[in-house]
Amino acid sequence: MTNFFDHDATPWTELGGGIRRKIVGHTAELMSVLMQFDKGAIGTPHSHDVHDQIGFVIKGSFEIEVAGVKRVLKAGDAFIAPRHHTHGALSLEDGSLLLDQFSPRRDDYL
Repeated sequence: MTNFFDHDATPWTELGGGIRRKIVGHTAELMSVLMQFDKGAIGTPHSHDVHDQIGFVIKGSFEIEVAGVKRVLKAGDAFIAPRHHTHGALSLEDGSLLLDQFSPRRDDYL
């Protein structure tokens, strides 16, 4: 990992189901991941045993659920999903983008 992220030079990793990601950067304690969703793509509800997560909406909109509470978030909005809190996402627009931040780093993404 370098100290700089070049969006144009970094390919998307296809995750299936209309979702793809690019790892923006990471240290042992922090990771930023750009997530792109097709309209209707679902980030299946799940929780993390180790990781806290903040998701910041860069573009488009999502229906986000955290700990049983649903909200529609648009560009500029964010959600916080502390470890052990179930969370999921439904993309409401094609090309919607989230910047996910994890602490500590998601080693399973590397």
